[in-house]
Amino acid sequence: MTPIVSLIMLAFAVSLDSFNVGLTYGMRNMKIPLKSVLIIALCSVGSLLTGMFVGKMIGAFFSSEIADRVGGLILVFLGLWVLYQLIHPNNDKEEKERILLNFEIASLGLVIHILKKPLSADIDQSGTITGLEAFLLGLALSLDAFGAGVGAAMLGFSPLWLAIYVSCMSTLFVLTGLSIGRTVSEIAWMKKLSFLPGLLLIFLGLIKM
Repeated sequence: MTPIVSLIMLAFAVSLDSFNVGLTYGMRNMKIPLKSVLIIALCSVGSLLTGMFVGKMIGAFFSSEIADRVGGLILVFLGLWVLYQLIHPNNDKEEKERILLNFEIASLGLVIHILKKPLSADIDQSGTITGLEAFLLGLALSLDAFGAGVGAAMLGFSPLWLAIYVSCMSTLFVLTGLSIGRTVSEIAWMKKLSFLPGLLLIFLGLIKM
């Protein structure tokens, strides 16, 4: 597989959650202005680049062969974790209460809650995601990007090109999800898309090991 194809697949896997969120908001006729969409994309890029910086530092202690194996393992485990969360969902109410009780920093608890229930990002119930709401939603969506960034750096992916692809795909997926969400009434068949990021991460990790 050529490096450019691997890079596009990784960016796709990291960004696909943005489509699901856009779809959810679109079905409820909520709005995410372009400025907010860009904030969400920048959060993913920032988390990804931070992860890649950490991955570069870790990779410096290993030979290129070992770094490839470790980076591949990270992507595989991240993919398995994504699939595990989909196959074994926690009870929303109990889990939300447990998280909010365990974290003293309210904002962090809010980010986790947004990740589990994207609609809760609309803090002021205005029907439009702006400012701080966009940042919190972007932060929630970018959590997996950090882990993927660590693995990607150890596998030798270009930080610049990966950041460009992730930012473009995140923006495109949110806007596409919003558009489709406004025109469909049933998304049961689209829920299968949730498995794609995990499967792609596992696939990329295995071929890079």
